[in-house]
Amino acid sequence: MLSKTPRIAVDAMGGDFGPRVNVPAALRAAEQGASIILVGDEAQIRDELSRCKTEGLDIHVVHASQVVGMDEKPSDALRRKKDSSIQVACRLVKEGQADGVVSAGNSGAVVACGMFTIGRIAGIDRPALAGIMPTEKRPCILIDVGANVDSKAFHLAQFAIMADVLARDVLGVPKPRVGLLSIGEEEGKGNSVVKEAFDLLRKSSINFIGNAEGRDIFAGNYDVVVCDGFVGNVALKLSEGLARSFGNLLKGELKRGLLSKLGTLLSLGALTRFAKLVDYAEYGGAPLLGLKGIVIVCHGASNVKAITNAIRMASTFTANRAHQHIERDLEANSEIARFGRQSAKAS
Repeated sequence: MLSKTPRIAVDAMGGDFGPRVNVPAALRAAEQGASIILVGDEAQIRDELSRCKTEGLDIHVVHASQVVGMDEKPSDALRRKKDSSIQVACRLVKEGQADGVVSAGNSGAVVACGMFTIGRIAGIDRPALAGIMPTEKRPCILIDVGANVDSKAFHLAQFAIMADVLARDVLGVPKPRVGLLSIGEEEGKGNSVVKEAFDLLRKSSINFIGNAEGRDIFAGNYDVVVCDGFVGNVALKLSEGLARSFGNLLKGELKRGLLSKLGTLLSLGALTRFAKLVDYAEYGGAPLLGLKGIVIVCHGASNVKAITNAIRMASTFTANRAHQHIERDLEANSEIARFGRQSAKAS
């Protein structure tokens, strides 16, 4: 039986820095009230814990003898490394000992273990990664950002329903405005998949307001923007690259001459707020929606702040009963959910 406080399994070996980042991040989350299971090489985890104050914190350690490398194929990881930290973490969710998983490890392996170990919610054909993007107004969810390279129209519709719940239950948006990413705002724009998805979303119970163009994502006029994983991943990486390059260019210009340096000092507060807006660590990672337990996929280079915030997001998702809300909304949109139910029966 799950504890009253959501319990999150943290892949302590995942990411570029392993336990030396994941353990302090988990402790920081525990200080804020989270219940944590650290999964990985017990000796390394205990060594990190010995350097920190843990008294009174809800921290547990589960040993895993293997680690999935960042360059390994997900299929190989599933078959050959059944005692890897990510597999063991997902197994804890399947067995009811944890509510969710946070990992900065091999993203393909995290997605695969989530699908085949934790399993999908009834009515969901494919889980999807939801990226949280900064905008001029408030954060926007872009879904899918890489879990599914090829998607059908009903997949996009299912993504929309899941992201709608995430926007309400985690971001606190009462009635999310949902858009479908296309090459024009007018109805009838886009390829055949987008056009079919448009019709499905128009008939759904969510607040679908039509097509969105790429430039609309950052304007803040949509709370959810839906696309397939190929397009979403390109959009995400393009956005990250643009933000990084813009920051570097801005730093270079602000260092040019005495007046520029003086202007930098005067605008330091605004620059700090801007840096916070575009910092991926503010939300920690991308939720993998559609599973029977929440999984947060973090950047491999995640720092302590990012992992801590990912744990907080996973806890909020669970505490707000978002999984049940996804199931409820799927039932309310039977035309969209029936594909997933048929797929689940077939498997």
